[in-house]
Amino acid sequence: MIKSPFLKRRDKNHNNEKDDVEIKVVTGDRRGAGTDSKVFIILHDSNGRSSPQLRLNNRMTTNCRGQSCTFNRNSGIPDLTNVSRIEFWIEKFGLGAGWFVDRICVKLLSTEKSWVFPVLKWVKPSKEHIVLTVNDCLLPQHTPMDLRAQRMTDLGFKKAIYRFKQNVPHGPAQIENLPSDEKFSEEYYWTFATDKLNLLAQTKFIEWTTSKWNTLDDLKRVYRQSLGEPTCIGVWKEDWWFGLQRLQGVNPNVIRLCKKIPDNFAVTEETVKGFLGEMSLAEALEKNKMFICDLEITDGLVCKEGNYGLASPLALFHLNSENSLLPVAIQLKQKRGPDNPVYTPNDPPNTWLVAKMFYNNVEAQHHQALTHLGYTHLLMEGVVICTHRNLSPSHPLFKLMAPHFLFLLAINTRGLEKLVAPGGWVDNCMTQGVTGIFNLMKRGFDRWRFDREGQVEKELEARGVLDKTILPYYPYRDDAIPLYNVIKKYVTTVVKHHYDTPEKISGDWELRWWREELVKSRDENGVGLQNVPGTADGFTTVEEVIDVVTVIISICSLGHAAANFQQYEQYGFVPNYPGILMLDIPKEKKNYTEEEIMAMLPDKRMTLDIMVITKLLSSRGTKSLGDFEMQYLYDPVGVQAAEEFQKDLKRLSYEMKGRNIDRPWKFDWLDPEIVPNSISV
Repeated sequence: MIKSPFLKRRDKNHNNEKDDVEIKVVTGDRRGAGTDSKVFIILHDSNGRSSPQLRLNNRMTTNCRGQSCTFNRNSGIPDLTNVSRIEFWIEKFGLGAGWFVDRICVKLLSTEKSWVFPVLKWVKPSKEHIVLTVNDCLLPQHTPMDLRAQRMTDLGFKKAIYRFKQNVPHGPAQIENLPSDEKFSEEYYWTFATDKLNLLAQTKFIEWTTSKWNTLDDLKRVYRQSLGEPTCIGVWKEDWWFGLQRLQGVNPNVIRLCKKIPDNFAVTEETVKGFLGEMSLAEALEKNKMFICDLEITDGLVCKEGNYGLASPLALFHLNSENSLLPVAIQLKQKRGPDNPVYTPNDPPNTWLVAKMFYNNVEAQHHQALTHLGYTHLLMEGVVICTHRNLSPSHPLFKLMAPHFLFLLAINTRGLEKLVAPGGWVDNCMTQGVTGIFNLMKRGFDRWRFDREGQVEKELEARGVLDKTILPYYPYRDDAIPLYNVIKKYVTTVVKHHYDTPEKISGDWELRWWREELVKSRDENGVGLQNVPGTADGFTTVEEVIDVVTVIISICSLGHAAANFQQYEQYGFVPNYPGILMLDIPKEKKNYTEEEIMAMLPDKRMTLDIMVITKLLSSRGTKSLGDFEMQYLYDPVGVQAAEEFQKDLKRLSYEMKGRNIDRPWKFDWLDPEIVPNSISV
């Protein structure tokens, strides 16, 4: 912000001279966004001429949540042909002083030419002026010299309010205090706050007590009477469904190709005899027909005191002649021994069922701690903080990524307070509890690599499941790859436009600062991302910048969508994907009765909590990917790239709907119509 030399000039608000400009002011979608302060503006053209200060009527209080006010004024500039920059400020008048401005548009009435000046932030009363150039989209080295101080001051202010904090030692980088710019909009806040009450109201005719369920039929009836039946309710015991969960469930990135049985997995030829068709185990391994899920990351995990123990299972799968993935062996703990049997489909049905339930119980902990909360919500929280601290709102990369950060800090702040806090939902309804979820998160963050887990195809390749000839049916892979590539195409267009020479990368000090803080250790107030492309001196090629921005946008959109929106479908019917089981890890093969299985499940009141919260988490917050709530890019290349992005997404949505016609079980969670722009739930 700078002081204007025109501050003392008379207010040429509206006299008898002919109006030659239209000034439209758009207020953003925030609670209390309007203002009753006095608003002033000065226009500048490319020839260095300036208008006097123009007074805009103080009626912004009617201009709230995306509405606009339009003022016709005489610019006082003879033969005005363009407006290259504006400066504006507000002076305190009434109670509603703060003002969230989305953008200011100036149009010449004579030629209909118009210019956009994005603001996208709260403006407070001050004699300091906010100065903006057309489209406000410049690399720092291209910022006019007289505006660089303002840009640096704005970044300094951002660093003061976007501060890192670690809520747990060596844990993820989180926001110290939620900035006002990051709070939910009025509409979104109200919707989110009332949804849980509405869901609870749908269950009001059911008696929810701390008593246990008597039979599975009793449990199933509840869904028909309240929140609706998850689609798995009729198939959850089937082996083909257990295999399908690995390919298109909420945690589809654990399954990997198995070329050798791990030494600690007590599986032999005899163990799987009869399950591999005409093949021996050795042949099936050689021909890439065996797959494994190994959740050793949970081994010895310290969880909530008093909860039943958490397993650390291995599960072996066979791809049969019909290309169906079927489980053939489950071992619930890592260390082989007489108290750690290998379960197979040859065991009594309920014995095998309990083994699958215990496997799913552990994968549920992995899903919530890592795939969902850790690798999307909290990993990206650090990225959002870092971006605000190091990239000016005028930076093209900030504008490219900002729509995908909408409400992320707000939902994380609320989620940690309500769900991931001592005594909250995770503590009560998951075996790991809050202690376990953060311990597991720390383990996962130490393993996460930007150049592997961050990039969809490389992550699939690392697990040996990228090749369709090896694993023909894998809906997550088949939908995630093309969506990732569409995002990358969009990012490439914008990034290559602004970095069309290597010198523009090396000369961008904000970009260098951004990367430095992305890779800095979390214990040193950084994000702690590992294997980010580039060197200690920054990014070296435009391709590196493209990859980093693509990964970030991808995680905030498709990554979170894949992990989040079918939570009710998986968790809602508790036996299907139990977040908690009321039984110690089995040490022997026991033939369980239905009563014993029901006793393992949460009581009725906890079941209600699981149903309501997972239903709420499965609701969509922001608009569909590419349909941005707030537009940041107004430059012609950015606008054209966004329009092409939207067309590509529509084509991709049509293709995905076609693929779903032939799938045995619908998977539409990565349809661009369903994938939101950001992590807001």
